[in-house]
Amino acid sequence: MRTSFVFSEVVTGLRRNVTMTIAMILTTAISLSMLGLGLLIVRMVDKIQDNYQSKLEVSVLLTNDISANDKDCAQQPCAGLRSALETTSGVETVVYENREKGYERFKQIFEAQPELVKLARPEAIPATFRVKLEDPERADVIVQAFTGKAGVKSVNDQGEFLGRLVDLFNGIRNFVLSFALVQALAALLLISNTIQVSAFTRRTEVGIMRLVGATRWYTQLPFLIEAVVAGIIGAIVGLGLLAGLVVGVTRMSGDLFTSQIFPPLGLLDVVIVSPVLLGVAILISALTGYVTLRLYVRI
Repeated sequence: MRTSFVFSEVVTGLRRNVTMTIAMILTTAISLSMLGLGLLIVRMVDKIQDNYQSKLEVSVLLTNDISANDKDCAQQPCAGLRSALETTSGVETVVYENREKGYERFKQIFEAQPELVKLARPEAIPATFRVKLEDPERADVIVQAFTGKAGVKSVNDQGEFLGRLVDLFNGIRNFVLSFALVQALAALLLISNTIQVSAFTRRTEVGIMRLVGATRWYTQLPFLIEAVVAGIIGAIVGLGLLAGLVVGVTRMSGDLFTSQIFPPLGLLDVVIVSPVLLGVAILISALTGYVTLRLYVRI
């Protein structure tokens, strides 16, 4: 088989149907960039869970009178609450954080957002028991036992907030992947139509090749390679779109990442998912091309 002939036919086919080829590349690029975005969201969810799962605590916020008058938790009912927490089954550690320490902690967490720190006042930060559990999923035991007790303002389970955050990102991921699926279907139809049009425009020369003894596989291979080449170009364009999106979002939401509220995503994450996108592009293009040639194109 003459390799130069096959590749010259590929170039000819791509140039002859240039508008359909561009449409196929752009549709494939959008589909794969959405798929890549979904994969990046999965990576972010994994990072969030890895970062926070071992740090999850139950925060027992105390009332204003305790926060203002019992700095060392030496009086009742604060001392009694601490003793009850320490003797509760499943509790690993109990740390008392008075109003001043809570304010310092607040400033450290939001040091990348000085405007927010300026608005806060120490008087607005309640004294808090930070309770770390042996099993973070058993936080409901603390919530049920201490909600409504004397001296307790509220009980916050960080695991519940983390669960809502993960659910939010999972919902965004599902929406993005659904959109990617619709775009992928459009790309498949464009690939199929492009191959059929390309085969029709070259039906005479292909027919002559068959008459002089060329095999069906030999005549079909250029069309198959056309689809794969267009898919690879689409994947490269899609990766460029994805990288631009990541850089843009990082710059616009820099405070969220620099303050470590959310784990940052960067170009390295795009590089990590790129083999998946390239593999999907090649597989889908080759498979669609092969099925189209076998079922709809008689050459």
